[in-house]
Amino acid sequence: MKNSVLKGALGALAIVGVAAIVKKAAQRKRFVKGIFDEYGIKERSPFGLADKIREMNEEQYEELKGKFKKEFASRCHHRGFGKKENIAEA
Repeated sequence: MKNSVLKGALGALAIVGVAAIVKKAAQRKRFVKGIFDEYGIKERSPFGLADKIREMNEEQYEELKGKFKKEFASRCHHRGFGKKENIAEA
């Protein structure tokens, strides 16, 4: 009895995990499609995006880069790692 309950709980947890991954993938796909539409990129590939970036001036490029950083930034924040002020010298 205990094994079947555990298997059911793990199965439900797996379904929730897969659903969350699918939702996040759909959000990111919508974001990238919006970027292509906003900048008028007809070729829906990384090469089309690269061609458009080559045509941009510095201000447009920084704006686009900021949008991608905001969307694809890691949500995991590690406290104390990588900060120079927290590192003690020996």
